[in-house]
Amino acid sequence: MKYFDFEEERIKQEVRRTAAKTVLLQLPEGLKPEGPRLARLIEETGATAIVSASPCYGGCDVAIDEALGLSVDLIVHFGHARFLKHENVPTLYIEVRAVLSVEEVVEKAVCLLKDFGRIGLATTVQHLQKLGQARECLIRSGKTVVIGDAGKLPYAGQVTGCDYSNVRSVAHEVDAFLYVGGGIFHPLGIALSTSKPTIIADPYEQRAFTIEADVKKVVKQRWNCVEAAKRAAVFGVIVGLKPGQKHFDEALRVKRALEKKGKTVCLVAAREILPEVLLEFPTIDAYVNTACPRIAFETASNFPKPILTVPESKVLIGDSSWENLLKEGFFGN
Repeated sequence: MKYFDFEEERIKQEVRRTAAKTVLLQLPEGLKPEGPRLARLIEETGATAIVSASPCYGGCDVAIDEALGLSVDLIVHFGHARFLKHENVPTLYIEVRAVLSVEEVVEKAVCLLKDFGRIGLATTVQHLQKLGQARECLIRSGKTVVIGDAGKLPYAGQVTGCDYSNVRSVAHEVDAFLYVGGGIFHPLGIALSTSKPTIIADPYEQRAFTIEADVKKVVKQRWNCVEAAKRAAVFGVIVGLKPGQKHFDEALRVKRALEKKGKTVCLVAAREILPEVLLEFPTIDAYVNTACPRIAFETASNFPKPILTVPESKVLIGDSSWENLLKEGFFGN
């Protein structure tokens, strides 16, 4: 994990400051291998460290229930900025900032941005400290750079798996977006939220590329999913049980809207929304997910029944159009 800063001294200082006797470490997949090393580090302070082996999908997924069940004094949550407004257990967020330069890969991305003059710049929390470097590189290339700040996330230019409000706030001002970071998960979200061309500058692989083909593929999949759900008579409306995914009032609104269209609806609560979980309900024909909207996108082919996001359900019942969905985005923010 040579590319990342785990802020080891800050962690030890917080354990000592809070006089925590038991500390729960929560890391997302990809960072979990660092768990045992970090646990040993914490135990140097005299505290007992526990590494959570449960999945961790974001700042919405802080292990509060685990911590309460284990009588933990402090949670150390890695890889995300604070998302929840309140935690029932003291929580230290270690954002795990990347320490590598992005200048070279942004220069590679410039040639893919040759047809665009105004560029929106975005990244995850890991690379926020490098946005200035990326911005200067683009300006030197003659681009106008815009970094969005809708006020919902902790940092300007930040995106998360489900919140693209920062890029949406400036989508009308830019011709395309440049995402600085690894993988296609977040840039795919940018493209689906803004309908703007999105280029990736990946500093880990030192390459720049477009995701136009991936976006078209996903949009087609989502269209097919909505069309399949139109044939459903019985719907399950999923209520998430993770701290930042619990939207019960929204689930009730979706339930009432579907029932007005003559559908039979059952509320289904789940912590982990997995294909094998939903297989237990063979009489349900389709689902609307009010928890994490990305579940339906990332593993749609694994689920036996159609799963819609809340904005997609509005298209289903006729309260919105497919064209408006493409314009407003798939995630409702």
